[in-house]
Amino acid sequence: MKTQTDLFLFDSAYHVQSFPFAGVDEAGRGPLAGPVTAAAVIFPNDFYHKDINDSKKLSAKTREELSKIIKKESIAYSIVSIDNNVIDEINILQASLLAMKKAVLGLNTKPTLCLIDGNKKIPDFDTAQETIIRGDAKSASIAAASILAKVERDKIMIDFSIKFPNYSFEKHKGYATQEHIAAIRKYGICVIHRKTFSPIPQILERR
Repeated sequence: MKTQTDLFLFDSAYHVQSFPFAGVDEAGRGPLAGPVTAAAVIFPNDFYHKDINDSKKLSAKTREELSKIIKKESIAYSIVSIDNNVIDEINILQASLLAMKKAVLGLNTKPTLCLIDGNKKIPDFDTAQETIIRGDAKSASIAAASILAKVERDKIMIDFSIKFPNYSFEKHKGYATQEHIAAIRKYGICVIHRKTFSPIPQILERR
């Protein structure tokens, strides 16, 4: 079983071979509403924090606390969101890759290498890349990016919950919970819903 220490050990070889390198990850591929958000993080060689891990394994409170530490201690970080209209236009995979590309380009330090969570490289990109399946559970830098992306996207969805109170976005962050789907059936969709994501097209056809 991987520990947080293993995540930093995983990155240590890249610190020697490819410094500065960036961990890159996204949050929000699956929801029915809201943006997909990506982050890129470059850590200094000597950075370590025992609690940094895959964002899915952390509580919301811990993610918030670590987000502040990551922003303070990193050499550079960048966070970018791509909205639901673009997702519907180009599909979620391409929107996720676009968000990651923009996040890397937004870094104020150019990385030598990007460690990308998953198995898809960013297209039309001149920086060296290495894809790592389940990278947020293997690399501290990717895990840190996953934390920043998740915290930012959650904040966006909480803000949307105030504007669109019928959908309880503050609870499910746009994911396809029973409560969310019931609200779509009752109220229809709002401007942040992804019109191409099932079961939204099917629900709209029946209205």
